[in-house]
Amino acid sequence: MRQALPLLFFSILVFCSAKPAKNLILILADDLGWADTTLYGKTSLYETPNIERLAKRGMKFSNAYSSPICSPTRASILTGQNPARHGMTSPAAHLPEVRLDVIAQTRGVPHQKSCNLKTATRIRKEVHLGREGYTPLEHGFAIDLPHWHGPGPKTSYLAPWGYDNPDFAEGAPGEHIEDRMAKEATAWLKKRDTNKPFFLNYWQFSVHAPFGAKPELIDYYRKKIKRGSRQQSPTYAAMVHSLDDAVGSLLDALDSDELEDTIIVFYSDNGGNIHCGLEETDTKGEKYVTAITSNYPLRGGKGGIREGGIRVPAVVVWPGVTKPGSINETRIQVNDLYPTILKMMN
Repeated sequence: MRQALPLLFFSILVFCSAKPAKNLILILADDLGWADTTLYGKTSLYETPNIERLAKRGMKFSNAYSSPICSPTRASILTGQNPARHGMTSPAAHLPEVRLDVIAQTRGVPHQKSCNLKTATRIRKEVHLGREGYTPLEHGFAIDLPHWHGPGPKTSYLAPWGYDNPDFAEGAPGEHIEDRMAKEATAWLKKRDTNKPFFLNYWQFSVHAPFGAKPELIDYYRKKIKRGSRQQSPTYAAMVHSLDDAVGSLLDALDSDELEDTIIVFYSDNGGNIHCGLEETDTKGEKYVTAITSNYPLRGGKGGIREGGIRVPAVVVWPGVTKPGSINETRIQVNDLYPTILKMMN
């Protein structure tokens, strides 16, 4: 879920260092489940050739874990702390109330055995960032686009998007926001100061609600669906396709600029969404309602602590360290990213 830390869809931080350049791109998908890519052979509907392309460059992790919802995952990435430490335990960072610490409630509902905690809505400034007063631009990031705090795109994946940001001009009607974000990222890569290493924090909108996609891709996947199969949403399949296209655009830009010393980390913030229903139309024009996706053979999904809610796709490309096309069965968790990345950059 996007409201996790309501800020970084795409931010760039330039490291000032006299050391030889070593660049980092962190790609974080939103709600992308473990079975939502072709990495693990669990889908016959979705197509993710660029994520596969990324995996061929480095190491695929089969047992990567996140928190079950966005906020704790994203806060842990930015702080290196677990949710019990940073206090962000539910998707509340987009809310106007500023609460820096988790609070124990004194009363609960009768059917619960304990009182729930009241989550923090911001990460403390000495730790990291959040909404205005806590944004990336106030914590060392040079660029933050589109500088939006809410869950998913503001209005739709297809323009008009409705952002009031002079640095993020409105797209032509129908332009997909993942295409635009990838275009912004690749344009920056071409005009950056090549004498300095960079950190590109590329947090995708996809595949979070509001659910929508390019009409031509929905039509394409509608023809692929076999009724009775576990994954039945052509709209969601098309959303995964655009997410993958954006990854491909970044890889193309890196190849054209010969940035062989660039570390790439690909991760998702939680398991696939199995709780929302979506009305679709089949090839005969008949309407049906289906779950967004399926995490099978894992049980559960986003918001739950079973495997389907916390096990996610992950790839790490570390030139000279990770063996191209390798698979790692080690269990890792999202808290590992912060110390690992610091180690990579030193």
